[in-house]
Amino acid sequence: MTIVTGRLAPSPTGAQHVGNARTYLIAWLSARAAGGNVRLRIEDIDVWRNKPGAADEAIDDLRWLGLDWVGDPVFQSARLPAHVAALERLKALELVYPCTCTRADIAAAASAPHAEHEGPTYPRTCAVRRADDVASLTVPYTWRFRVNDSPAFVDGYGGETRVDLNRAGGDFIVWRSADVPAYQLAVVVDDAEAGVTEVVRGDDLISSTPRQILLYRALGLPVPRFVHVPLVVGADGRRLAKRHGDTRLSALRATGVRPEAVVGLLAWSCGWRRDMEPISAAELVPLFDLQAIPREPFVLTAELLQAIGFESDQFRG
Repeated sequence: MTIVTGRLAPSPTGAQHVGNARTYLIAWLSARAAGGNVRLRIEDIDVWRNKPGAADEAIDDLRWLGLDWVGDPVFQSARLPAHVAALERLKALELVYPCTCTRADIAAAASAPHAEHEGPTYPRTCAVRRADDVASLTVPYTWRFRVNDSPAFVDGYGGETRVDLNRAGGDFIVWRSADVPAYQLAVVVDDAEAGVTEVVRGDDLISSTPRQILLYRALGLPVPRFVHVPLVVGADGRRLAKRHGDTRLSALRATGVRPEAVVGLLAWSCGWRRDMEPISAAELVPLFDLQAIPREPFVLTAELLQAIGFESDQFRG
């Protein structure tokens, strides 16, 4: 019987906030309730976007919440050789090709509306190239994966799910012109290496899943179970962000908010408790129920923050 291995994967491009905490708590509980383990990876390959000290702060935030993991934290930037090896494998299989198109080229070629976060569907301008055609290129290029399928998957929370990749971006980038792996390839390689069997993340990443399934299959790697849960939003219905004000976990810690109070609020938001009374993450393990989580996003308000002892005149909801 396979032991469930989940993962927490904060990015040090900014501070972790209450919305991140809710997803991390769900991911941690999902693995722990199944008697499994959790790994920690710092997704720091976007080195030009990383904030000084953000990685250490994220680790401190997770520990403060009572979320633990096995082994040492893995820094994604240290895993470049494994990412390169995966790219070389895809090249050998002719599943990727060098693309010299700029964003402006792609936008100009778009012939249909596109989703807010997906950008226009790539028109396959460079798909005629083979991998070894890269030797003749004298301008910057990325590597794109050839999308020939849109695999459906059974989401652990939402059930049968299908995304038409040909309408959601088409052939996608796996390696950037800055000579670093793109998100889709890096997380597949790193999750597989860590033995991750379950990926729990926000539902804003649903469209990434069929792309990653294609990469798992192409590289001959086992596909984990995917679970996508609703996000935390402000009163405007948009994903929690700086525009809503200060919801940083570090700010809550600094002002003396108890971690049990934050966990109690999140447990109540997930439908596991009838009130927001403080509780530890470990005490929630027997109460965990993925399907009890409301289907709509959780709306965070200033009143809810005040209820757990956080007074912030900056938060606008």
